[in-house]
Amino acid sequence: MKKAILLISIILFSIKLFAPEGRAVLIIPASESLQPYEALIKAVVLVESGGDNNAYNCKEKAMGAFQVRPIRLKDFNRRTGKHYRLLDMYDFGRAKEVFLYYCSGDYETVAKSWNGSGKKTIEYWKKVRAAL
Repeated sequence: MKKAILLISIILFSIKLFAPEGRAVLIIPASESLQPYEALIKAVVLVESGGDNNAYNCKEKAMGAFQVRPIRLKDFNRRTGKHYRLLDMYDFGRAKEVFLYYCSGDYETVAKSWNGSGKKTIEYWKKVRAAL
């Protein structure tokens, strides 16, 4: 224990010897978090719901700005161990979390995957791309 205190004292003293005169200040600038899918999120929300966080599609039972469908939420909950309800998709933050979980790859791949499968995804991607 005495050796550790002695070592720390020597290190601190050494730092003081080489420190510039006056008041030394270390400034660490805050960095912005990376949000690589932010533009895609805005475009998908615009195409899916027109930006309406309270949107509801009776036919597909899709809810919220991202129009999260029950089958997608069930898969998300199974994979993540979460217990979100469909009504939780009216919460933009939670719906965004679900969307981001499935984001892997370029914008086109993500958008088409979010929409489903088949030929309709091509038209969907055209709408999303136009909104970007």
